Amino acid sequence: RLWIYRMVKSLMPENRFYGIKVALLRWCGACVGSHVRINSSADFRGCGDLRIGDDVWIGPNNFISAVGGTAIEIGSCCDLGPAVMILTGSHKIDPEGEHIAGQGFSQSVTIGAGTWLGARCTILPGVNLPRKTLVAAGAVVTKAPPVEMGLVAGVPATVRKILR
Repeated sequence: RLWIYRMVKSLMPENRFYGIKVALLRWCGACVGSHVRINSSADFRGCGDLRIGDDVWIGPNNFISAVGGTAIEIGSCCDLGPAVMILTGSHKIDPEGEHIAGQGFSQSVTIGAGTWLGARCTILPGVNLPRKTLVAAGAVVTKAPPVEMGLVAGVPATVRKILR
C-alpha cells in the first residue's frame, strides 16, 4: 500500500491536496490527526508504526523511515522543515568485522508536541525529543536533550539555549 501511496502522491502538486495525501496515508495504516499538511515530495518508508498528531506541517523532501517493528510518533503542532530525516534503524559500529557497519538495530523515535525541526536536520534512532524543542538546521540529534523548550544545534546536537 505504501508503494501505491508514493505513486499517487508523486502526481500531486507539492503544496495542495493535503486531504487526499492524509487519507492515503491512513489507508496505509498510519494514524494521522486533523489539519495535517504533507508535501508531495515527503517520503515515508518502512513497516513500523507512524503516528502524526493534529496541525502538523511535513515539509518538502522529508525522509521518514520506521523499520523493524518500531514507531515514529510526531506530536501535535509540529513543523518539519525541508529535507528532514527521521530514522529508526542503524548499525552498531564493528571495527573487527569485514564491514564497519555491524549488526543492525532499530529504536522508536518520538517528536514532542510543538517541536520545530529545521531544514536538513537528522533525528537518529531512539531519540525522544521533549515538547517544543527547536532543532537547528543541519543538526544531527543522537540523543534527547534533557529539557523542554530547548534549542539544540550542531553535530552531534547539544542544547545551546533554553527558550523561556
